[in-house]
Amino acid sequence: MPFRFSIAVAFLLACSLFPTALAAENTDQPISADFVLQDGTIVDGTGGEPYQGSVAVRDDKIIAVGKFTPGEVKRTIDCRGLVICPGFIDLHNHSDSTILTPETRDSRCYLTQGCTTLVTGNCGGGPIEVGKYYDELAAQGIGVNVAHLLPQGSLRGEVIGQTRRAPNDTELQKMQSLADTAMQEGAWGMSTGLQYVPGSYADTAELVAIASRIAKQGGFYASHMRDESDELLEAVEETIEIGRQANLPVHVSHFKSSKRRNWGKVRAAAHVIEEARKNGVRVTADQYPYTASSTSIMAMLLSDKEREGGNQATAERLKNPTEAARLRPYVAEALAARDRVMIASSKQQPDWVGMLIREVAAAEKREPIDIAMEILLDASAQGVNFSMDEGDVRYVMMLPWVATASDGSVKIDDGSRPHPRSFGTFPRKIGRYAIQDKVLPLAAAIRSASGLPADILGMTDRGYVRTDQVADLVVFDPVELQDNATYQEPFQPSQGVRWVLVNGKLAIDNGELLETLAGKPLRRDSGGE
Repeated sequence: MPFRFSIAVAFLLACSLFPTALAAENTDQPISADFVLQDGTIVDGTGGEPYQGSVAVRDDKIIAVGKFTPGEVKRTIDCRGLVICPGFIDLHNHSDSTILTPETRDSRCYLTQGCTTLVTGNCGGGPIEVGKYYDELAAQGIGVNVAHLLPQGSLRGEVIGQTRRAPNDTELQKMQSLADTAMQEGAWGMSTGLQYVPGSYADTAELVAIASRIAKQGGFYASHMRDESDELLEAVEETIEIGRQANLPVHVSHFKSSKRRNWGKVRAAAHVIEEARKNGVRVTADQYPYTASSTSIMAMLLSDKEREGGNQATAERLKNPTEAARLRPYVAEALAARDRVMIASSKQQPDWVGMLIREVAAAEKREPIDIAMEILLDASAQGVNFSMDEGDVRYVMMLPWVATASDGSVKIDDGSRPHPRSFGTFPRKIGRYAIQDKVLPLAAAIRSASGLPADILGMTDRGYVRTDQVADLVVFDPVELQDNATYQEPFQPSQGVRWVLVNGKLAIDNGELLETLAGKPLRRDSGGE
């Protein structure tokens, strides 16, 4: 790989010019440690310049950084030519249930990316009994840390059901009480999925009423907004208004502008956010570095107004010829705006998996709308929507208040064709966009995956390479770091991550995945421990 090699050599030569003892202990006393990551290029999560140095770890803490004298050390890892950085924090993850299964609890597809913490409960879906969820994670053992958000959609479903109506006073008070309990049990904030039933049935006032309770206990509000395409600006304004009225930080999940006719609109949305930030509203966002999104095909092609009762109930209604005929024009319009929808999974039509809807139609000599109506009968069918502009993706990743997040989940190959982000997000952002294409500096790319998400969460003991931080650390080879997962081969692991420490224990040793299960649930009420 001569091109990548030359890039990496230039990077390492540049790093060699940086100071060798920034943020160092500068002590003459020998440091005894379990591990010393020796003589690497430290990129510490602050966004500051990389520098040469070493990192000492004892038990689960970083005890020295920079230049120091090693004492008794159980293991020294030679990091010459390698980068030492904080473990990555995935602010937007959907591993709520899969991380509890034996096949995927080790989280290997994230460890091989350098990810050491996943934030679950996103898009308004997931467990609402936060204490019980954390207890289950602790009891069964997990490969990475998990921090959980209270999912507003599941909360509303628990209290009101899947019905499209406003809550009465008793129901609203019940949701507020459950939100109080969730925060007391260690939730870091609340998420919404305002394109998904039943969370989408909440109006702004209802969201403010619950978010205000989150604010009282120091949490934040993360939103999959009502719209990410034609009404993107209005959706951003609503998110900001919730922050103003509830007096809490707000966060835009997977920030983008979808559909070709909206390409470029994300710049106007970013301007709205930056104006709000200037006026004192705490607004941040996250992004996955791909031009395709993924969700249920039902959510792609039918509005929430037509999905009352949930996907399964909607699929049952579509079996009625009269209802199908009524919805057909709406589906056709949605399909026309999304001309490249790939079927990622389908229990009813497994032969269509990995194909665009229009490719299936051509192969079967049918119209795309007919294929779409048929796939909608499979309530669980997932799709990948190629709907974003590469220029927009690059613009968003350069914004200093945008974190990197996958919107994926822990997975193993099951024959489906999911979005490759679960296997490639972090190496793609750092290896491809920062090191290779130089879209943003390496230090900025690493901050977007470590220090920034820690700051957004209010997680004070992780996200940085500094003394007294928990030893969630990554060592990677800048020559080799890259994503390998594609839309047709989405289960290919990333390469280039050499060592990963989770809570001071090795999870990857010289590229080899260990069955350490060193992760733990992170309860906010005890500082992330």
